[in-house]
Amino acid sequence: MLGIRAGGLPQRLWSLWLLDKHLDRAIKNTCLQAKRYTARAASAKQEIDISEYPPERIRNFSIIAHIDHGKSTLADRLLEQTGVISKTGKNKQVLDKLKVERERGITVKAQSASMFYEYKGKKYLMNLIDTPGHVDFNYEVSRSLAACQGTILLVDAAQGIQAQTVANFYLAFGEGLQVIPMLNKVDLPTAEPERAAQQIESTFEIDSSKILHISAKSGMGVDQVLPAVIENTLPPEGSIDQPFRALLFDTWYDKYVGVVCLMAIKEGVIKRGDRIVSSHSKTKYEVTEVGIMYPDPKPTTSLQVGQVGYIICNMKSVSEAHVGDTFYKDKHPVEPLPGFVPAKSMVFAGVFPLDADEFSKLDESIQKLTLNDSSVSVHKETSAALGQGWRLGFLGTLHMDVFRQRLEEEYNANILITAPTVPYKIKYRDGTVKFIKTPADFPDGTTMQEYVESTMEPFVLATMIFPKEYLGQMLELCTTHRGEIQNHTFIDESRVMLTCRLPMSDIVTDFFDKLKSKSQGFASFDYEDAGYDDSQLVKMEVLLNGEPVDALAAVMHKSNVVMVGRDIAKRLKEVIRRQLFDIIIQTAANGKIVARETVKQLRKNVTAKCYGGDITRKMKLLNKQKEGKKWMKKFGKVELPQEAFLGILSKKN
Repeated sequence: MLGIRAGGLPQRLWSLWLLDKHLDRAIKNTCLQAKRYTARAASAKQEIDISEYPPERIRNFSIIAHIDHGKSTLADRLLEQTGVISKTGKNKQVLDKLKVERERGITVKAQSASMFYEYKGKKYLMNLIDTPGHVDFNYEVSRSLAACQGTILLVDAAQGIQAQTVANFYLAFGEGLQVIPMLNKVDLPTAEPERAAQQIESTFEIDSSKILHISAKSGMGVDQVLPAVIENTLPPEGSIDQPFRALLFDTWYDKYVGVVCLMAIKEGVIKRGDRIVSSHSKTKYEVTEVGIMYPDPKPTTSLQVGQVGYIICNMKSVSEAHVGDTFYKDKHPVEPLPGFVPAKSMVFAGVFPLDADEFSKLDESIQKLTLNDSSVSVHKETSAALGQGWRLGFLGTLHMDVFRQRLEEEYNANILITAPTVPYKIKYRDGTVKFIKTPADFPDGTTMQEYVESTMEPFVLATMIFPKEYLGQMLELCTTHRGEIQNHTFIDESRVMLTCRLPMSDIVTDFFDKLKSKSQGFASFDYEDAGYDDSQLVKMEVLLNGEPVDALAAVMHKSNVVMVGRDIAKRLKEVIRRQLFDIIIQTAANGKIVARETVKQLRKNVTAKCYGGDITRKMKLLNKQKEGKKWMKKFGKVELPQEAFLGILSKKN
């Protein structure tokens, strides 16, 4: 008889069922391995072999210019010329891949692209990096220049030299790069190429006869650009026989493969299957894919000295990637590269989730986004009014606004950003110095009088370029913002370059808007850090019925307290809903009230039911209501809703 198992199934049938199950599992595993092998074979076929390009036939260059001078358009024409993208006529800012870049029409993230170009019978590998033009993204430019040996300085022939043109030139000059000047938009009716060339010669001491005249939009003269880069840019240094050494200069997060590292190969060669080590953390990784940006990721058989490409190495955590890190092969340690000077945050703002339940999700989103933008500093903080959040440091107000927009669009985050502040310094009488990044850290009045020796605020050295007829208005603008005029020079017969020392706190408010308004849009603006100076700083607090609201506190110069205090009090009166008792809004500094507004109470008509009789009946009801109001004012608490914070902070920004 057949043996019967406890489950009621005969032993022989049970054995056959187990055998069938094992066979089915083995067949599935075999099919899966076959699919993986086929995928690897297909991937190997698609890989590009760039090992035939030695360092002497590689050129790494970038394009730098002021905002809206045509960098991205020139990059489009170069990609079309080399066959990387087709000439459809619809290519507009191909390298501007972020949604915020296309909406705003500006470049906020440096993007690289590799091109193959034949010149005088030799094939060259051209690595192009398109950089931002706004001062707030200067850190992107400096990191990109570290991976280059030459740069194209692009100047609009109609507008001439602008403030960021000057800043970017000296940035490239300081890196020791070969600068190739070019005039763009020379076919415009308003173009003045001779005047613009004269400005370049007088400002940068570059021979005007060496300046190329092109039009990136129409393609005129673009065929001369790459030959000029090859002739005037030195090939990268290094040897393929040396141990592998690479500089990590950019990263981003991919939800399928994790962290993607963009590296400049300084020595040796790297290929799939190699094991590499981080000099910063000593963590080991296995390389699963190497490639170039073409302009999208394109796998290659290897990356070798002088080339710029991406490496995927199973780096899953965003905290493992450190921009400026040096990577080398396992068991072959090398001397780390200098890396980058950390970005110095100029503006700080608090970021809080509108829904407290989304804190963890927002924390992960901020980590992933800061991986792609390493110039943002992140510190957690807690607000009594807004809950848990972060204190983020940015390079400027536009940088802050772009970061907010990317959080909302790329990660569907609902956030509240407080008004931007700058870092202050407090020097105590015992010699210690403390940085103040939030108004909550600012010492109170008693501490200021007894222990504080001086307060200091950050200053910037601002450069403005504008037509000479606006000189008087620009001087007035600077002096009204506590500025110190350093110098002003005529760069040609019609344009002035003004250098001024300004407090950073005035820059982050409405200075740029006033600059554009007073110059009718013709002025350009750039600034750099100029250290700290003594200043009369006070902390302005907002009180609701005597209770401070920490989220609306601010540190500012003594001269601005009355004006700002009155403005905040009036705006709060507009957004606070009326209660059954009076709400007293006050702004105070140094223990003194500088402004006051009152939100009147709602009153019920308690005498409506009295149609006659003695006046004492009505007075009795009114006195009873009055006593009730006193009790409510004593024990009632005013809570600002999120809508009120949104309203006041958006107007404040």
